[in-house]
Amino acid sequence: MHIVIAPDKFKGSLTAIEAAAAIRAGFARIFPDATFDLLPLADGGEGILEAFSRGVSDAKTHVITVKNALGRDVRAEFLLSRKSAVIESSQANGLYLIPQSDCDITRSSTFGVGQLILAAIAAGAESILIGIGGSATNDAALGLAAALGCAFLDRDGKKVEPIPANIPRIASIDSSEMPPLPPITVACDVANPLLGERGATRVYGPQKGLLPGQADEMEAALSHLAELANAHFGTDFTATPGAGAAGGLGYGLMTFCNARLESGFHCIAKSLGAEEKIAAADLVITAEGSLDAQTLEGKTPHGVSQLARKHRKPVYALAGRLADEEILLPHFDGIASLVNAPMTIEEAIANAPKLLENAAARLAHTIRSATSSDISSRES
Repeated sequence: MHIVIAPDKFKGSLTAIEAAAAIRAGFARIFPDATFDLLPLADGGEGILEAFSRGVSDAKTHVITVKNALGRDVRAEFLLSRKSAVIESSQANGLYLIPQSDCDITRSSTFGVGQLILAAIAAGAESILIGIGGSATNDAALGLAAALGCAFLDRDGKKVEPIPANIPRIASIDSSEMPPLPPITVACDVANPLLGERGATRVYGPQKGLLPGQADEMEAALSHLAELANAHFGTDFTATPGAGAAGGLGYGLMTFCNARLESGFHCIAKSLGAEEKIAAADLVITAEGSLDAQTLEGKTPHGVSQLARKHRKPVYALAGRLADEEILLPHFDGIASLVNAPMTIEEAIANAPKLLENAAARLAHTIRSATSSDISSRES
């Protein structure tokens, strides 16, 4: 039996690579003669560098210093392969880089993401893929644009510090100093617009430190910035699905960089040859930290399921947290949770590798039992 293991990360506990290794260990207990193809994946957010570093043999890692969301120096990486760069925006503006007590959505900036783009170009990139997600920012790429040479001016023509708190002061945009940019593709795993009830501020702002009384003010600021940017560039991506991703970074990359948004999973899966590997499998296993109704909105397990269904391969899913099972079940041949006994979230995270391995072994045993029953039924 040839088994393809194609998980995403278990956020806060396991990388996709670690998850794949744990699942293989569990399945190898029950199917010791099986061959395995480990295919760690991502859907556009954190984990895209890890997926590509494993899946692209000639990818070279470049390490630079950039500004994080609050302007502090941090170490960041990007990959370069055959003049194509892969950037993970959260390396610069990631929420995980900011202590919860320091989160300030009114001052958080994507400036460091712009620095990553410039560094990739300087290293020879002629095309760029950017995975966005996991951000501490809600500036619609204001900081990124500033890092690329775009100036934001007040009514007196003076430059305004490019942070969300200053957006109401911006009266005009000067993009004359922006350099030519290579084609940029954005791997995006959500479909939110920039503004409105499903927009960047109201949906994702609270997890970045947005206070209840700041929502209307921040929404108005992004609306003002978008109005100016739309008029300046002659575009309007405010309602485009994915524009609200990563605090409006999706919108800003389309507007300031002429980027193209694509489904994060499908973009990454295509680059790593996932469909060909799944087509060659006898069994496909996927996994993620949380499986629920949102999984069907472009997350890795759903993407893996679609490819497996296309090639008529049995596909099973493992999850740390499982909800909305009745909605998910039609998309998988079976779903299993890591936890089969009461425990705290802290305990589950601390013991995630062993829990995932054991859950994989239980699932493998179930699959073997079902397979044996089918064979017996056919023989009789």
